[in-house]
Amino acid sequence: MTHTTTRRIFIARGVAGSCALLATSMGAQAAPSRAEEGDETALALGYKHDTNKVDAKRFPNHTAAQKCSNCSFYQGAATDDWAGCAMFGRKHIAGQGWCSAWAKKPG
Repeated sequence: MTHTTTRRIFIARGVAGSCALLATSMGAQAAPSRAEEGDETALALGYKHDTNKVDAKRFPNHTAAQKCSNCSFYQGAATDDWAGCAMFGRKHIAGQGWCSAWAKKPG
């Protein structure tokens, strides 16, 4: 017995395969990258992953209570270790970090 593939079956399999490929690629998007202290934006803003490591001479108004997680630009929950920031585009920053753009979150 020979099996022949009709045009209708061929097209149906092609559509099903394309849909499966599209669904797989949409679900496998890469996680946002993290900002590094050596990045151009981070250097310009004096960003540090740890608020306790900020240069006190360069930023005399900084206090240890100022953290990215309590900044108005932080786009995550206060308990998130890493989240987006309006100052860093698509990169994530440390919740325990700090930069010179820090502004107290309202409330």
